[in-house]
Formats: sequence, C-alpha cells, structure tokens
Amino acid sequence: MQDWSKDYMFGYQFLNGCNPVMIKKCKEIPDKFPVTPEMVKGFLKKGVTLQEELTAGKIYIVDYDILEGVLTANDPECLNAPLCLLYKNRLDQIVPIAIQLNQTPGEKSPIFLPSDNKYDWMLAKMWVKCADFTVHQLETHLLKTHLISEVFEMAMYRQLPAVHPVYKLLKPHVRFTIAINAEARKSLISKDGIITQISSLTDKGKNEVIRKAMENLSYESLCFPETIEARGMEDAPKYYYRDDGMKIWEAIHNFVSAVVNIYYDSDEKVQGDEEIQEFVKDCHHGMKESPKFPKSLRTREELVKYLTVVIFTASAQHAAVNFGQFDWYGCIPNSPSIMRKPPPEQKGKVDMKYIMESLPDRGCSRTTLGAVWALSCFQTDERYLGMYPEMGFTEEPVKEAIKTFREELDEVTKEIKSRNEELKLAYCYLSPDKIPNSVAI
Repeated sequence: MQDWSKDYMFGYQFLNGCNPVMIKKCKEIPDKFPVTPEMVKGFLKKGVTLQEELTAGKIYIVDYDILEGVLTANDPECLNAPLCLLYKNRLDQIVPIAIQLNQTPGEKSPIFLPSDNKYDWMLAKMWVKCADFTVHQLETHLLKTHLISEVFEMAMYRQLPAVHPVYKLLKPHVRFTIAINAEARKSLISKDGIITQISSLTDKGKNEVIRKAMENLSYESLCFPETIEARGMEDAPKYYYRDDGMKIWEAIHNFVSAVVNIYYDSDEKVQGDEEIQEFVKDCHHGMKESPKFPKSLRTREELVKYLTVVIFTASAQHAAVNFGQFDWYGCIPNSPSIMRKPPPEQKGKVDMKYIMESLPDRGCSRTTLGAVWALSCFQTDERYLGMYPEMGFTEEPVKEAIKTFREELDEVTKEIKSRNEELKLAYCYLSPDKIPNSVAI
C-alpha cells in the first residue's frame, strides 16, 4: 500500500503480481511505439544508449494489442490498448520508462515519461494496469486456467475409463472444475455478470477478447519452460514466478514420468493405447481443432509432457494467477478495473481531480473488492498439490512415486520459505503448500 504508486512496484507486478505472463524482453522498439533515445536517455544508466541497453537485454515491453478495437459499453476510448517500455536498472528493478496509451502513435497519442507531470505519469500507469486487469481476468485467468482445465476434464471423463492409470492420475486435478466454471458462467462472465459490472466491456467485447486470446493460444504457451524462454525472461532479476514455477514444473514432470514409466515400457505402448489417443484427440477438438495443439502422442516423453501440462495448468498456474487477486486488486488505484474518463490526448492536462473522476466509483469498487476477496480465498477442505486422500492407485511403485513427489514438494516449500525470509515482500503464490490440486475457485 505504501509503495503502490512508485515505479519499482509498478514494474514488480509484471514479474510477481496477478498477471506475470505479459512482460517480455524487447529486442527492437516497434514502429507503433516510437520511443526515441532522447526520450529515455535520462532514465538509463549514465553514458549508455537505448540501443546498447536493448542489445544488452535490459529493456522489456508489455503490449495489450489484444484489446484494440474491442467493444465497450461506454465511451469507446475508455478501454485502451496501451504499450509500456520497462528497464532493468542498476538496482535490478524493472521500472517503466515510457507509456503509450493506444496502438496508434500520433499527436493525440503522446508517449508519457517518468519526467512528466506526476499526475500525467500516475494516470498513464493506471491505464496500463486497467488493461492488465482486463487481460488477466479474461485471458490469463479465465481462458488459460479455468476453461482449458475444463477441456481436459471433459475429455478425461469421455475417453478414459476409471480404471485407466491416466484417469487415476488426473482425477484429483479436475476436482470441482466443471462446477466452479458453471458458477462463473452464471455470475461472473454472464451478460450482466460481475465482469460486465466492473469493467467497460460489453458482453460481445468479453467474447471478442477471449476469441482473440484463443486464436493466439498454443500448446507451447501452456508449457512453462517454453513460454518463459519464448518471452526471453530466463535471466530477468527477481522473477520469483519463474523461479518457483520451474521447480514446480520439474517436480510434476518427475512424478508423471515415474508413473508413466510404470505402465508404459515402450513408446509403442503409448501409440497403441487407443484410449489415450482418443483423449488427446478429444482435447484437440476442445481447442477448436487448432493446429497448435497435438492430435496424437507418439512417445512416452510426449505423454509425460502432455500430462505435466494438464496438472501444472490446473494447479500451479491457476494458483499463481488467482490467489493474489485481493493482494493486488484490493487497492483500487493500483489496478482499476475500469476508467470512467477518456485518456488524455495531451500532456499537462491532468490533475488529481481528473484522476479521481477517472477511477471506478464507490459502487464499482465495492463489487470489485467483494469479487477478488472471494476469488482469493481457499476452501475449508482444500487439497493441495500432492495430497491424494482418495487414492486411486493400489500398486506399490505408484505409491512410492507419490511419496517421492511429496518429498520433493516439501523441499521446494522449504526453499521458498527460506528465500522469502530474506525478502521485504514475500512471494508465496507458488509455494506447494498453497497450491490447490485443481481449479476449484
């Protein structure tokens, strides 16, 4: 709360906040975002040029182009598609150095800088966080954890018999998912649901964002190591989402590999398992038969990776993007869900009165707080990663694999706790003892 308006905290949230998947390394300034070396010279290390820092991998970018042209319920300019350039400074902080509030540069689309009037800069950051809130809720959270997990669950029930080892492996990780999604369709994302109440999107606008996100969705984007590499975020400092996520991904992968190798002693066994092949084909169908998703699996390693994606998405990824919502959205100015006034088309026109008139009103803020509080709560009978009270397996080798999995997760929990003791702001969302098995809230 004390530091919400500071640039370092704004940048920190792209790494470890509710939506830690948007930021990527910037290798070249895009034409639609004409930031010049002169604009940002004063915010870089003394004596170093923008091009040198781009080459050195110290420049990052966040682009909300998915929101361009989306229908809104109020002024069409009250949902923008901003771009934000960020810089890794000498303190290893990721801080913003330039913001453009839409995708089309020009006189009516100034590039805001940290050296501008403090209210101009504050409002520009609020516009970015408003866009981030929208994309987080509809793409990162709804589509890429809730709806994707439902596809996997439906295919599991339709194609795998209850005695199949993969059914037994996945069942704890689909617990309550269809139920919570049914509730979300009724109260959260319905025509007059909470998302409509607290954002500027129309019902068609919500669907348009999800449609665009679905077009960009790929199997690789659900594979944690690949998506980190694709965004060039392997060496970003203090990226605890990445650090903890890699440990969880490895632990799940090791566990799944142990189980798969118990039941499949060759790649041919995978190829010949008609139920598994139909399961994967059904998932492909659920992804609108996108060529970006596999229709079959040929090796044990492919099966291990596929099942790791299913489990990681339902457990760790959902935990990372869900349970911090009250932490980060509970302070409305930090991440407003809607902006009630159009963005400024000139610098020097914003004051605190303009900002207060732009932020959500009291009723909208109250609804937002209630929603993010409820979404951030654990169930009273929550089952966390590695907890399988309804044991589906009877074979001793699998029981040993589960025991090893739990031990590995316990070790990760200890490492995270030890690390957090040294941090001013702890990162706990991917601590295994706080990761539910399934998408259940």
